[in-house]
Amino acid sequence: MPNKEVSKNQQIKIFEDSKIRSVWDEEEQQWYFSVVDVVAVLTESVNPRDYWFKMKKRVHSEDGIELSTICRQFKMVAPDGKMRETDAANVKALLRIIQSIPSPKAEPFKQWLAQVGYERILEIENPELAQERMKELYEKKGYPKDWIDKRLRGIAIRQNLTDEWKERGITKESDYAILTAEISKATFGLTPGKYKELKGLKKKNQNLRDHMTDLELIFTMLGERVTTEISQQEKPDTFDKNKNVARRGGKVAGVARKETEKELGHSVISSENYLDLIYSENDGTLPENK
Repeated sequence: MPNKEVSKNQQIKIFEDSKIRSVWDEEEQQWYFSVVDVVAVLTESVNPRDYWFKMKKRVHSEDGIELSTICRQFKMVAPDGKMRETDAANVKALLRIIQSIPSPKAEPFKQWLAQVGYERILEIENPELAQERMKELYEKKGYPKDWIDKRLRGIAIRQNLTDEWKERGITKESDYAILTAEISKATFGLTPGKYKELKGLKKKNQNLRDHMTDLELIFTMLGERVTTEISQQEKPDTFDKNKNVARRGGKVAGVARKETEKELGHSVISSENYLDLIYSENDGTLPENK
């Protein structure tokens, strides 16, 4: 019987009919997987723990990389039913570890990584390819095509705005978040954080805009586009001036939203989300071995 202390955040993932222990980290909002379990699946070693130990020494000796530094220690249920600490890695770290496993079963992962890297290089040379890839991802998740068009247009408008903020000397992610919140409050009367709560989005990796309705996306775009236009004209040179511009840009969208609501007879702000359509990128699913 499993130890009763096992958290509900600990689960067993199945990969190629083999069990991979995993744990959900609430603080980082992502899954961590038992490295030893993954090594066992990909190497079929009779002693995966010893294989992992020797592998860390080999990689450090050959490449100077300390694989332990990209892992964390979590208590997981051992075969004897007791909770024991073991090396665990998130998806990014796990893929790095897999690259160092000289096993035919690891080749599909390595080929997948090579393909992803090649595609990213092509997208840098031709940004339209990145947009097409994004469109395909949304289609696979089940989003309607007209919604996808608005979402992609919104991404372009957002990029223009962040580029404009960089021109004005805004470089910190925290400052971007503050300015974005100013636009959102003026447009919808809600900060992005409160908006996510309204829509029942609890994970950090859940993008608010991926759960907006058509009208919510439209007014978000309007607020950000007007903010960009004002900024380009006035060229604010302090953070406070940029905040003022953000409020004014959001206010234009807010007035338009309220007028729209009068005509429609209901609020544009909605608790509707697309949780039934999409799957979390960090739901613990490992890439398929195809």
